[in-house]
Amino acid sequence: MKNTTIKFSIYFLSILILISFGWWGNDTYKKYLDTDTSLPLWNKPKPLEKYSIENLSKTEFKPSKINMNDNIFDFQVDGKKVTGLINIPEANNNWPIAVLIRGYVDQSIYQTGVGTKRVGEYFGDNGYITLAPDFLGYGGSDPEAENIFESRFQTYTTTLTLLKSINKENFPSWDGENIFIWAHSNGGQIALTALVVTGEKYPTVLWAPVTEAFPYSVLYYTNESDDGGKYIRQKLAKFEEDYDVNKFSFINYLDRINAPIEYHWGTEDDAISMEWRDRFLKRMRILEKDVTNYNHSGADHNMNPLWSEVMQETLRFFAKNKRT
Repeated sequence: MKNTTIKFSIYFLSILILISFGWWGNDTYKKYLDTDTSLPLWNKPKPLEKYSIENLSKTEFKPSKINMNDNIFDFQVDGKKVTGLINIPEANNNWPIAVLIRGYVDQSIYQTGVGTKRVGEYFGDNGYITLAPDFLGYGGSDPEAENIFESRFQTYTTTLTLLKSINKENFPSWDGENIFIWAHSNGGQIALTALVVTGEKYPTVLWAPVTEAFPYSVLYYTNESDDGGKYIRQKLAKFEEDYDVNKFSFINYLDRINAPIEYHWGTEDDAISMEWRDRFLKRMRILEKDVTNYNHSGADHNMNPLWSEVMQETLRFFAKNKRT
């Protein structure tokens, strides 16, 4: 009888221990599931790192075939189609090429050529082939990236691919020597990024360019958004958790620019301040870069009403820097 009691007690205690262990294990497992199991920052995938200035500089951009249909051209950027507007002078000759980079335009009102059409026609009439890319998400191009910062960085890879695609095979009437850049407003930061990344000596004219550091240059204009910039600020906060924003800003690499630059600014410009202009020019002059500044009294952000005068000066700058 005594042995039976002992066996029963051991059996009962064993059951209690097993039940207790089950409760403990279940509770521990639940806590494990509730734990943040995300990868540590140092081991987190960073798909946008390829767009840093350093990494873009190391990237070998491959030429794309240029297709033309009347005055519309298209080419491939990382497997996506980008369209744009082209002007080719009528006379059969060898012409220089000017790449035209527009400023910001709302997608809902954009049509191919907005922001560059008038400039392109002027250059075309004066003996220049002009190429004005729409960029992804615009015109007849494929959609841009869903990530708002990647879509911004794709304007850099689009421009860099287009510049690399300028050759005699794509443009038999190109003179084989001269490539110029004209850029306006937000197109200015795209052009400057291309100059920093390539180190090439493309003579470049900037009209009222955005020259402030990223991401301030984005945040500055967020008050124009319907939500006052809330969405962009949220996305930027997330971006800054994973990336060093300084690595994506051309302003930190101005020493790599080798191209002559002509800078135009109007005293009635309500988008680009005098402080921005002065800060950029000071940085460039400290670095002893080849930059010339023109201030136009009474001109607005689009150089009106002095557009023709500024275009003539732009043309003179290109002619002065043309290789013969």
